[in-house]
Amino acid sequence: MATVPLEPILHHRHWRETSKSPMESEKHKQSSLNYTWKRTNCLIGNGAKRSNFRPANSRVMKTTVRASSNSSAAELSLLNTSDSDNVIFRKTFPLQCIEKVEGKILVRLDCGKDGEDLQLVVGCNLPGKWILHWGINYVNDIGSDWDQPPVEMRPLGSIPIKEYAIETPLEKSVEKEARFIYEVKIDFNTRSSISAINFVLRDEETGSWYQHKGTDFKVPLTNISNNDGNTVETKQDFAIWPGTLGHLSNMLQKSDGGNSKDSTQKRNLFYEEYDIIKQSLVDNSMSVCIKRCPEFVNNLVHIETDIPGDVVVHWGVCKDESKKWEIPTGPYPDKTSIFKNKALQTHLQKKEGGCGCSGLFPLDAGIEGFLFVLKVNNNTWVNYMGDDFYIPMSNETNYKKPEHIGEENVSKSMKLDSSQDVSTNTDELINEIRHLVIGISSEKKRKTKSKETQENILREIEKLAAEAYSIFRSSIPSFKKKPESESGSESESESKESEPDLKISSGTGSGFEILCQGFNWESHKSTSWYSELQDKAAELSSLGFTIVWLPPPTESISPQGYMPKDLYNLNSRYGNVEELKSLVNKFHEVGIRALGDAVINHRCAHSQNQNGVWNIFGGRLDWDDSAVVGDDPHFQGRGNKSSGDNFHAAPNIDHSQEFVRKDLKEWLCWLRKEIGYDGWRLDFVRGFWGGYVKDYMDASEPYFAVGEYWDSLNYTYGEMDYNQDSHRQRIVDWINATNGTAGAFDVTTKGILHSALEKCEYWRLSDSKGKPPGVVGWWPSRAVTFIENHDTGSTQGHWRFPGGKEMQGYAYILTHPGTPSVFYDHIFSHYNSQISTLISIRNRNKIHCRSMVEISKAEGDVYAAIINEKVAMKIGPGHFEPQQSGPHQWRLAAEGNDYKVWEAL
Repeated sequence: MATVPLEPILHHRHWRETSKSPMESEKHKQSSLNYTWKRTNCLIGNGAKRSNFRPANSRVMKTTVRASSNSSAAELSLLNTSDSDNVIFRKTFPLQCIEKVEGKILVRLDCGKDGEDLQLVVGCNLPGKWILHWGINYVNDIGSDWDQPPVEMRPLGSIPIKEYAIETPLEKSVEKEARFIYEVKIDFNTRSSISAINFVLRDEETGSWYQHKGTDFKVPLTNISNNDGNTVETKQDFAIWPGTLGHLSNMLQKSDGGNSKDSTQKRNLFYEEYDIIKQSLVDNSMSVCIKRCPEFVNNLVHIETDIPGDVVVHWGVCKDESKKWEIPTGPYPDKTSIFKNKALQTHLQKKEGGCGCSGLFPLDAGIEGFLFVLKVNNNTWVNYMGDDFYIPMSNETNYKKPEHIGEENVSKSMKLDSSQDVSTNTDELINEIRHLVIGISSEKKRKTKSKETQENILREIEKLAAEAYSIFRSSIPSFKKKPESESGSESESESKESEPDLKISSGTGSGFEILCQGFNWESHKSTSWYSELQDKAAELSSLGFTIVWLPPPTESISPQGYMPKDLYNLNSRYGNVEELKSLVNKFHEVGIRALGDAVINHRCAHSQNQNGVWNIFGGRLDWDDSAVVGDDPHFQGRGNKSSGDNFHAAPNIDHSQEFVRKDLKEWLCWLRKEIGYDGWRLDFVRGFWGGYVKDYMDASEPYFAVGEYWDSLNYTYGEMDYNQDSHRQRIVDWINATNGTAGAFDVTTKGILHSALEKCEYWRLSDSKGKPPGVVGWWPSRAVTFIENHDTGSTQGHWRFPGGKEMQGYAYILTHPGTPSVFYDHIFSHYNSQISTLISIRNRNKIHCRSMVEISKAEGDVYAAIINEKVAMKIGPGHFEPQQSGPHQWRLAAEGNDYKVWEAL
């Protein structure tokens, strides 16, 4: 992905723009710092979606019900748990709550003693490791949102961030009676050509970013009047620049005294304070114990938690496996009320000393299970991995996550008997698919089925297609492309027979691909990266890779290649065109296909137009400004509006223009023929409609193609939501727009793996249907899974995978469906042998992009799954061993730090 200003935080927090946000109401001043958030439907700890029973926002009429006098004696009986025979369930659940601390951010502009020097002061009065992420604009600067300031302007301790920004740590104030304990001061001269200073504030301890009204802070410097010593041209000038930030994890509000100035400080040109609320997660827990007490009632449930404040248990029971909420018969605990005749609400009693609370719930016989969620401080709901807490009223000692409603089960007809004839199996599968297609078609006409039902039918079709695909593959011998015989003794017919064409459809490969990213962010610094990589071709082939992704090949303003200029000039910082051809030929000799990194969303111009704007192109593709989208705010294009998001650092190409598409199709076909590329990695595909990609893929007919559709995941209060369906839906929508001619990097899976591994929340790795929660759970044949690339890792580190847990990530993606991608830095590191072992296991067991996954465990400290009934795996510190009984026996094939992989014997 090409570098844009403020890119480092594009993937850490999610900014929701909605007119219904409480922070955007008219009750709040326009100058306030704000954060879009949801006041309701917020779940913390082990849940992030609506529980099965959830009260509406309407007013609740409560009816108080008296408790039985037996409760006190029963509680004493329960608490005496030395009689372990009567305890049928005991478990402690880890929870997390949000702790809030209020503080202020200061922004001040001071005038120097000589009237020409100025000083910008940014401060914060909250504890933390605060970093100022900042850059400047020059007068008449139209080529970039941000630029790096001159060296003499940078405070001590500043670190350059790529080519556009600086990060400076805030230091403790040494001034006596200073109200702001952390400050940074930036000195500059008014005679310089700097027109503005842009910045955001980051708390490195929490990873939280603070902005002004959802955009970068911007302090204008060009219209400062030094006459009165305490004014900036207008208050409106301080504020809004539509930057690419927008991923906050903290709610920001404008203080009532935000416009206050110290009138005695005549040297202040500008002074502003803002209220902020810093939020951090605090670990809590809840324990549940069930004991049989025949002398009082059949069962007693004891709930205890250390969550501070008011805690209400919203609860009910179920009498069968449907898990339908019902109100039990009395007696009820004290402080219990009935909610809409559907559930009970009980306030837990505060413990002595104020350290948490607890409650006792007597239950009659004949109850299958106890259902509940917690309500904390009146507006926050806590559930279990997106579902209600469900406690079985039996002798089970382990808590099992409830099955998800609507979970699909593989039909018996899909489990193939090896003794059956292949043609019989395929006929059966074809008939099943035909019936399902007819079914969904007829339901669409009648418009009687819900979208969920239709999606379930489509998933069944995907499963059947996977089985049919396995049959097809099992009947075709595997191959590795051999170099042409130097002696020429091998006949043409023998060559064709030994190398069958396994191309399934354009852009999707064979389904057994394993992708290697063949470069990192610093590779351009090599004398000739193409030559270095060529020396490693045989090793990559021996490791089991089938495709290599090569860096952008064209002339570029940036050395990494992501700011292309003349598309037909293939002499780049990675090497010249002849070295590139030699590299691709070498990969073909060892049986590896090569992907070119095609940057077609934007292009850097060769000259300026009459207004001094860089939007006139040269070289073989000598476009004018009609090739630039008309709504690009920086480059004055005369084309149509963009069909996607704008890339701010270079002119965005208007793909709706027929001449543009014609030229790009010819260029891609030329690369296929001239260089020998087998496919494409498409950069920044959020910038243009996927339908144009289909046009390019149909013309160039790649063997394999993958797009970089990088979007921010969903967060609430800085916590990643459990349900990421809307995020993966956007990626799936883009793939669908390409008509499936290209896959996409599974950013959803990477993001969920981050949270699962960082916070030991492995329950996140199962969605509400019991499937993998990323794109790989919905459209596995088009999902390219990865844990790191040149943007997220390497020296950029924009979204680095949790340190020391990389092999857990690879144990996941190299055993699961989808097309796994391995980062160059990890291949040639101490992880080499472990990655090689996992690739061997994948190839040996013929795991492919459509393989079937059965999730065996998705709990707090462990995730486990069985793939194609051939490979079992687990990640996390928790325990899992596949059952050594039934149809399979298992042997341990690989293990490392918190991961294990088994093969069926």
